[in-house]
Amino acid sequence: MKDVYFDTLIWKEGNVYVSYCPHLDVSSCGDTIEDARRMLREAVRLFLEEAEKKGTLQDILEESGYHLEDNQKWEPPRLVSTEFTSIPLM
Repeated sequence: MKDVYFDTLIWKEGNVYVSYCPHLDVSSCGDTIEDARRMLREAVRLFLEEAEKKGTLQDILEESGYHLEDNQKWEPPRLVSTEFTSIPLM
């Protein structure tokens, strides 16, 4: 399997840290930030392994905006900004 890179977003909900890979729409959680990262890596790995077993991995990655770079690694579309924004509600 070629390397697959992904962005990770982490936030806190109550006492739990939630980790999320937006391009693959995979999430997990943990009691600490590092736990949440580790659990997300495991969830993404399992997701990709199952897709590869079913023969749909390349289709899933391409539909998610990934591109194969140097025939060695799958690169996601890069997040260029995350912002905390608000709008007034009437």
